[in-house]
Amino acid sequence: MSPSQTKILIAGAGPTGLTLALWLTRLGVPVRIFDKAAGPGETSRALAVQARTLEFHRQIGIVEDVLAAGVRLEQLTVRTPAGIAARLPLSDFGRGISPYSFAFALPQDIHERIMITHLERAGVRVERNTELVAFEDRTSSVVATLRNGGVTETVCAAYLVGCDGARSTVRHGLNIGFPGGTYEQAFYVADVTGSGAVTRNGMDTTVSAYGFAIAMPVRQSGSLRLIGIVPKAHEADETITFEAIRADVERDTGIKVNEVNWFSTYRVHHRVAERFRVGRVFLCGDAGHIHSPAGGQGMNTGMGDAVNLGWKLAAVVQGRADQRLLDSYEPERIAFARKLIESTDTAFRFITSRSRLVGL
Repeated sequence: MSPSQTKILIAGAGPTGLTLALWLTRLGVPVRIFDKAAGPGETSRALAVQARTLEFHRQIGIVEDVLAAGVRLEQLTVRTPAGIAARLPLSDFGRGISPYSFAFALPQDIHERIMITHLERAGVRVERNTELVAFEDRTSSVVATLRNGGVTETVCAAYLVGCDGARSTVRHGLNIGFPGGTYEQAFYVADVTGSGAVTRNGMDTTVSAYGFAIAMPVRQSGSLRLIGIVPKAHEADETITFEAIRADVERDTGIKVNEVNWFSTYRVHHRVAERFRVGRVFLCGDAGHIHSPAGGQGMNTGMGDAVNLGWKLAAVVQGRADQRLLDSYEPERIAFARKLIESTDTAFRFITSRSRLVGL
């Protein structure tokens, strides 16, 4: 049987892969996008949507839906055991630089569904429960083997793009190194309903000898996102439940938790792939770089990768530019990722250093 044909084959249907698919589709380039998951995520995960990302969304016609679904954060309040240390306005900090001069939060599950809806309206559906088994760059094309259940399919594409996350099958298939490290602290993240001194439509950061904690609105329904450092007494626990650290969370955030909608713990990694491209195969998003959540840049950087690569792929496959245009993707985005790692690493180490916070 002859292989299926497409111009761009996208592995991974998270925010990065969906952004790439939307941009290419808007530019008239045939794509196929697949993901091994049965459906889109159902938890909030990444929240921060930067002004530049909103500008990208405006260019492909989805920004109004995105803005209607999220929360504008008006103020950052910094608290210490002694009381409020500072209040910083967030509602107009980019005036004159961007039309979206405000801090904005949108849960990743809602964000993804908005993009999926627009992609489906354009006639492209995410192929679910589908995994990449193997691929081969044949100089003039990439031939990939996909598997859905017990059915395998051979696909021939002009280019393959790995948007398949930190454990990227595409990156592993290219034997690209992923150097970096892991921070020592364990962190918790919880989406809850509760009551307390949290600023309405604002972000509250509490710093103390225990570390730092953040409380902020996560959905228009009124739920809150709580983030902080797992207490040292529980750092080595194989499994950590919310109830085990409830007292610490409520003390650190000032929130009395009534209901827990989602809770997870994690360690933060900082890594940048040695290459973002090998021949006709590219890496975008977490497949190429992961870093601390300081500054809320993770998801946004991946989407920036997708936009940078998307218009270049479109120009090349449509014959409007020479293939050498694609040579600019790796140096531009790998330099950005490395610089971001440096800046977020500095910020992250500062805000998580208990020794720096003891005197507050």
